[in-house]
Amino acid sequence: MHRHINSICAKEVADPRTTSPHILPLYATSSFSFESIDEGIDIFSQKKEGHVYGRYGNPTIEAVADKLATLETAGSDLEAAALMFSSGQAAVTTLMMSRLKSGDKILTQGNLYGGTTELFVKVLAPFGITTILCDLQNLELVEDHLKKNRNIKMVYFETPANPTLACVDISALAGLAKKYERLSAIDNTFATPYLQQPIKMGIDYVVHSTTKFLNGHGNSIAGALVTPHIDQMGKNGRIWQTMKLAGTNCNPWDAWLVHNGMKTLAVRMERHSENAMAVATYLENDPKVGRVNYCGLPSHPDHRIASKQMKSFGGMLSFELKDGLKAGIRFMNAIKFCTLAPTLGDVDTLILHPASMSHLNIPKEIRLRNGITDGLIRLSVGIEHVEDIIGDLAQAMEGI
Repeated sequence: MHRHINSICAKEVADPRTTSPHILPLYATSSFSFESIDEGIDIFSQKKEGHVYGRYGNPTIEAVADKLATLETAGSDLEAAALMFSSGQAAVTTLMMSRLKSGDKILTQGNLYGGTTELFVKVLAPFGITTILCDLQNLELVEDHLKKNRNIKMVYFETPANPTLACVDISALAGLAKKYERLSAIDNTFATPYLQQPIKMGIDYVVHSTTKFLNGHGNSIAGALVTPHIDQMGKNGRIWQTMKLAGTNCNPWDAWLVHNGMKTLAVRMERHSENAMAVATYLENDPKVGRVNYCGLPSHPDHRIASKQMKSFGGMLSFELKDGLKAGIRFMNAIKFCTLAPTLGDVDTLILHPASMSHLNIPKEIRLRNGITDGLIRLSVGIEHVEDIIGDLAQAMEGI
């Protein structure tokens, strides 16, 4: 059929692919077309599988989500499903909106990522979903809360926690949640599935900020939720429906970048862990450091718990400068090789001062109660040569 040049310009070209691509294609499309109205009706009525609209699903995103689900259950007979979101915060928000309602309560720890604490207090609380802070290492106290308060519907935690690297017993908390028919959820961002697989320990929901170690290269913001409750993640599932209607879905470009990053996850996490242990050992012997928080150190109070549930101890650590806030600011300003940045999990070493950055909006009494002091420095140890990392920290210490 004859077409005018302006029509040729506007119309999409046919896909000329003849063989399968070696690398996952990036499906940069907002919608998907149908061969006929009958096909459209069948897909919308779920008589036939098919993609409809980018907010509902995209082949690139789904391929990456499936890989994440496989990583979380690798080495077991368990099955899981995953969805990807626009950020780790979007993953947490979607989980809470889909599984909780007004009057429900979340049992959690005080030393969560600051953004999660703010989400619970500033966003969920006005909707009637309240938070109870508890020492989750005290299993008797946890059980007492679950026993006495039927409105607690979810136990939510991080281990290792941000930024103190405190650890809690995943299997024990999952067991208590199941005993009292409550949900359990964990932020597994620090460890990734390479070091820790909570679903295999009985956890219901695993959250990731894939922005961090899973991607590893600092060029993508996205999140993921993985669960063995596969029915909740499909087209009729509560979590998928919440994602679709709230618009918290990931985009294909960020998912594709996560996919590329995950290819080196194993080798990166090995190097992160190796370097972090060397840095932690150095810091532990520095007289200007009062305390080092790295769960790989035998001196760490939670070393035994971490050893039980982690393959290795990861790239995150924090340390306390003896002279507090003033020393912390001087130290940060003297850094030359490491990067001052409010993120973590990249291939290069990143350094942050929680009291003035990530946990600035957390009430000081809650910060101090959970070890997040004015002199605390958080370090995301990269995969550079470890002598360069230690050398920078050593020269910065001289200025204190």
